[in-house]
Amino acid sequence: MDREDLDRMAGELPPAEASCSQAATHDVPVVSICITCKTADGILVGPDLFEAVKAAADRMGADVQLRRVQCLSVCKRPTTVAVSSSGGYTFLFGDLQVEAADDLLSFVQAYQGADYGLVPWRQRAEVLRKGIVARIPPSRWSPDDGSAPK
Repeated sequence: MDREDLDRMAGELPPAEASCSQAATHDVPVVSICITCKTADGILVGPDLFEAVKAAADRMGADVQLRRVQCLSVCKRPTTVAVSSSGGYTFLFGDLQVEAADDLLSFVQAYQGADYGLVPWRQRAEVLRKGIVARIPPSRWSPDDGSAPK
């Protein structure tokens, strides 16, 4: 996806989704799904993943904010998704397909219950283990030794 495509699509995008639970009083995870991701063949796949994740969130009653984003800059690994919260790690996953929607929402639910959102590797679905691109520490936390929180 090039800049021209992004600019052209900007006027065509629907607004971001509201939280699935409007009355949330805790740190609700944000799932950002790249809707401009295309396969190597040029097929737009991001919007389909967004709709699948939205349907899974509704079905599972997940307390999550879903949002469409234009490009997470991981274009070689479509479709890309970021899971974040204000006090937790941000996880960036690539190579996700529509079939991964339930696995992604299960991860989000585990993320909510984990300190700093640190879901152990073994508790993640295989597709997320293989699809991990980055794990970024929260900006409000930075120990001197760089270790994970205890």
